[in-house]
Amino acid sequence: MPANVRLADLQLAIMQVLWERGDATVADVREALRPERKLAYTTVGTMLAKLEAAGYVAHRVDGRVNIYRPLLRRDRVNRSMVSDLADRLFHGDVAEMMCHLLDGCDVSPEEITRLKKLLRDKERELRDAD
Repeated sequence: MPANVRLADLQLAIMQVLWERGDATVADVREALRPERKLAYTTVGTMLAKLEAAGYVAHRVDGRVNIYRPLLRRDRVNRSMVSDLADRLFHGDVAEMMCHLLDGCDVSPEEITRLKKLLRDKERELRDAD
């Protein structure tokens, strides 16, 4: 599997179904994506086959049905895609990206407290690494 994972919108939606369910058939994934996405059974099957070819999912056969499960962890994909976003949109400037996120979102006092703790933890981690 590649170090950096970039999933297209439909691929990510399919992976989210698998992460939530643990495993699923093509029909299960198709139904979970409705009503927002009205996809043909063959479209979902083709996408799962492509995800499997890329090493992102695996399947087992149960009778005449393939049951798919994720091979990628959600946190790994999130980290990879956020890093890619930071690089492409903000040229790696994490502070600039955070400014945009904070300006563009409603942030509760609890979330600000959590963000401060995360920053303190990161400072401690960097200090201890030296």
